[in-house]
Amino acid sequence: MGTLSPTARSLKWLRENGYKCEVVERFAFGKRHDLFGFGDIFAIREAEVLIVQTTSRGNVSARVKKITVECEENLAHVRKAGIRVVVHGWGKLKAGWTLREVDLS
Repeated sequence: MGTLSPTARSLKWLRENGYKCEVVERFAFGKRHDLFGFGDIFAIREAEVLIVQTTSRGNVSARVKKITVECEENLAHVRKAGIRVVVHGWGKLKAGWTLREVDLS
C-alpha cells in the first residue's frame, strides 16, 4: 500500500472490516465536492451507517475543525439520522501505515 491515497487506504480498511462502501466525493467544475461538505466515503455494515472523511495523519485536526465548524448544520442532521461520522488519518510510522480514527458522532 505504498502509493495509495488516503481514500484508497480507507476503502481497503473498511472492506477488510466488513463494510460495503462507495466513494461519494465528486469532482465538478474543477472542484472537489464532498457529501454534505465532509464525506468522502459512504459505508454500511449490518445496522451501521458511516460517513468517512479521509486525509493524511497530519491533517486530521484541520478536518475535524472544518467538519465541526464549517459543516456544523449538516453534521447535526447526519447525527440525528443515526449516521456515524469519522475522520480517517493515514500516516507512515515505524510500524508501517497506521490509521488514526476520530469519531465525530
